[in-house]
Amino acid sequence: MSSIETGLRWQLKRRPQGAVQADDLELAEFTPEALGDDQIRVRNIYLSLDPTHRLWMSDREQYLPPVEVGAVMRGSTVGMVTQSRSGRFKPGDLVLAGYAGWESLSTLKARAVSPIQALPGVPLTASLSVLGATGLTAWFGMTRVGQVKAGDTVVVSAAAGAVGSVAGQIAKLRGARVIGIAGGPDKCRWLTGELGFDGAIDYKNEDVGARLDQLCPDGIDLDFENVGGAIMDAVYARLNTFGRMALCGMISGYEKEGPVAGPADFSRILMRRLKIEGFVVIDHLPHAQQALDELTPWVMNGQIKWKDHVVPGIENALDAMQRLFTGRHDGKLLLGISPESGT
Repeated sequence: MSSIETGLRWQLKRRPQGAVQADDLELAEFTPEALGDDQIRVRNIYLSLDPTHRLWMSDREQYLPPVEVGAVMRGSTVGMVTQSRSGRFKPGDLVLAGYAGWESLSTLKARAVSPIQALPGVPLTASLSVLGATGLTAWFGMTRVGQVKAGDTVVVSAAAGAVGSVAGQIAKLRGARVIGIAGGPDKCRWLTGELGFDGAIDYKNEDVGARLDQLCPDGIDLDFENVGGAIMDAVYARLNTFGRMALCGMISGYEKEGPVAGPADFSRILMRRLKIEGFVVIDHLPHAQQALDELTPWVMNGQIKWKDHVVPGIENALDAMQRLFTGRHDGKLLLGISPESGT
């Protein structure tokens, strides 16, 4: 057995109604099972916290099976191998697990994880953000789904968030004009300042529709949609003929029960010949290397900037999760579970 014989994990106790409450999940101590053939033990260092976790807690229709009540919450982690019964990994190796859990220790099949190669000047957290599922989602949605091209007018909602901020920068690098929608003047200044967006709309303090009319007088060619609801409606109503919507998320509806409302004027899809396509990162993973081949040099030479927001302590997972829905975070939200150094 490893010197670390017990771990902590969050288990789904009941399905949340509305916002996640303290009694919906339970932090429990556990003893890891003995390793089987081709298995590894991983000490998790960082856990990715994503809006889709709220969907996984529910039993509504979704792209993966819901997490069962009583089961460990699902999540992506970066960690260090502490034990191995696989020829692929040895203790001390850093790995990315796309489907691990909200737990300090994971026992995983070696084929279910990927090795992490350290890059000069790039922090380990980037493996869960700009060079992980976040960056891949942004790249797939903007290039493969949205088909962004030079000269497009692009609007990104939740533009200061982990995915939106990267998606907007990809569009700029592809020659598009980019307007971001975010909450608060500081986030908007970050978009137009450091990230180089052509304009930003503070949805908390400005009329989104009126500002879109000012900033996009010739209409919108592509909407990278993360929010849904009234903000999506405002952008949708201004899409040009043959406009596109890459539907990445609808976070405004994740804590609500029942069906999520769609566009207010559905006939516009026909009259404007619009293309609206929902996408999930796992559908495009065969193209991950193509995405990373473009994203990695952009990151290393500073053409793409990003923020990672780490909340320390596995015990703080629920408070950290709520930051996704209140905006009390900067960039990619991660839970720090253990130190990066040591075995």
